[in-house]
Amino acid sequence: MRVWKYGSDINTDMLFPGKYTYTCSTPEEILPHLLEDLDPSFAKEAGAGDVIMAENNFGCGSSREQPTVGLKAMGIKAVVAKSYARIFYRSAINQGLMLIECPEAVDAYKDGSTVDVDPEGGLVKVDGKDYAFPKLPPEIIAIRQAGGLLDYVRGELQERGSR
Repeated sequence: MRVWKYGSDINTDMLFPGKYTYTCSTPEEILPHLLEDLDPSFAKEAGAGDVIMAENNFGCGSSREQPTVGLKAMGIKAVVAKSYARIFYRSAINQGLMLIECPEAVDAYKDGSTVDVDPEGGLVKVDGKDYAFPKLPPEIIAIRQAGGLLDYVRGELQERGSR
């Protein structure tokens, strides 16, 4: 597991370049371009279980699904930031990407720190110290566990149909 640390105002163009918006839509097409203008090593080196730590207003900018689709497909365990842009936050819920707002954990993180994330327990651990964040509502946890909003709704409809 690796931690990727970024600053404030990381916008959707930095997460996924706008020039690919209408030519890349599948995870396989998106993955090679994730963060290519911000951190060219990210798409090549990041992997399942990695965590992104960021400052304020992560995901600001234009509305597009590719950043959340790509980060989810890559297997990013969570993005821990001080704050998020609202539209990015909603897109992450829809895709089942875990976003955690925990300013204290972001402030505690230094290069080389160890990080562990317990979304259900409401904790981010940095170098062995716990930082609490408000526990996520059960509906958001269920959406994430289902793999995203569409899969969650499909499951709910199937469950209702089998009653």
